[in-house]
Amino acid sequence: MTGQVLEVRDLVKHYRVGGGRSVRAVDGISFDIAPGEVLGLVGESGSGKSTVGRCLVRLIDPTAGTISLNGRDITHLSRRQLRPVRRDIHIVFQDPFSSLNPRFTVGQIVAEPLRRHRLAAGAQLASKVTRMLDRVGLPATTAHRYPHELSGGQRQRVGLARALVLEPALVVADEPVSALDVSVRAAVLNLITDLQAEMGFSCLFITHDLSVVEFLADRIAVMYVGQIVEHGPREQIFGQPQHPYTQALLSAAPVPDPVRQRQRRRVVLGSDVPSPVAPPPGCRFHTRCPVAVDRCREDEPKLVDARTSGQLVACHLVTATSVPDVL
Repeated sequence: MTGQVLEVRDLVKHYRVGGGRSVRAVDGISFDIAPGEVLGLVGESGSGKSTVGRCLVRLIDPTAGTISLNGRDITHLSRRQLRPVRRDIHIVFQDPFSSLNPRFTVGQIVAEPLRRHRLAAGAQLASKVTRMLDRVGLPATTAHRYPHELSGGQRQRVGLARALVLEPALVVADEPVSALDVSVRAAVLNLITDLQAEMGFSCLFITHDLSVVEFLADRIAVMYVGQIVEHGPREQIFGQPQHPYTQALLSAAPVPDPVRQRQRRRVVLGSDVPSPVAPPPGCRFHTRCPVAVDRCREDEPKLVDARTSGQLVACHLVTATSVPDVL
């Protein structure tokens, strides 16, 4: 046992699209999540974040690499072998409506994991469902309602209740608040924070919203076209971003202070995000990077220690201090 709840090594997921070509959705990433830790996985749409989450819970099979949960390699387990493992890992989806069975009542939805794993029945099952609904801020009467009778925020609370009713070791939260109104989003984020502190589960929080991971995450991994380009503690990523892509993302995030917002220099990236079907050679960010050099166009950089308290950066321009600041 290594002490890590999750260990991912060289994870790859390619989709064949014909003509001998493949979509390189995830292209060799590695990371760990410690007990009780929240890792934020951020990046633009299409960077491969959701594919990573679905691979971890084995909704899709990885092309290569290994996934270990509590020290056990689950990469190639069959559906039957995975059944007991699924008690320890659950996912919360982006769209709370499409992820809930419209034919089930809320009580049946939350009770389903307990039934599947034969952990409760009868009055004990009903009691566990009621307690879980209360923990996510829903009254007991919600158990008799159907998903279409609930608001978006209430449906996402049901999704959280279903994911947490078995008290898993790891929760994969795939953009769980992006489909919600701003006011509801804050309430659900506060709920997730409180539940994580209370229940102690580890979490991979996938989002494109930097303000969310700044509020929630302990560490942050930044993805770009299927690869992690920067990885480190939250304070380092927001305080001393090393990779030019991370710096550009932070420059685009709004600041709630009008004076500071006017003083910030926005980094506008040129061209479009490269296609994961045919990513550019060398550093995949070089086609948009304002500080790229010839080496960036030829050699693919590896994640290396930026010598800033555990921060890892995939950039040829990393020195003993930092890359050139583009902000």
